[in-house]
Amino acid sequence: MESGPTIFTGTVFALFGGALLAWTAIRVRHREPVAHDVSPVASATLATLASVAALAVGMWCFTRL
Repeated sequence: MESGPTIFTGTVFALFGGALLAWTAIRVRHREPVAHDVSPVASATLATLASVAALAVGMWCFTRL
């Protein structure tokens, strides 16, 4: 019964991290800005780190089952 919220939270973090990583990769591949008025390298790096962190939290949630 207690694994339901853990599964939901892990899924949300994993989907968000994966989607953000894919979106960032597509933007960088097409040489489009990831964030406006910010250095392209800094914004891509920050978005990549945030997506990897979200994926890590999602995987951590799944290890708690």
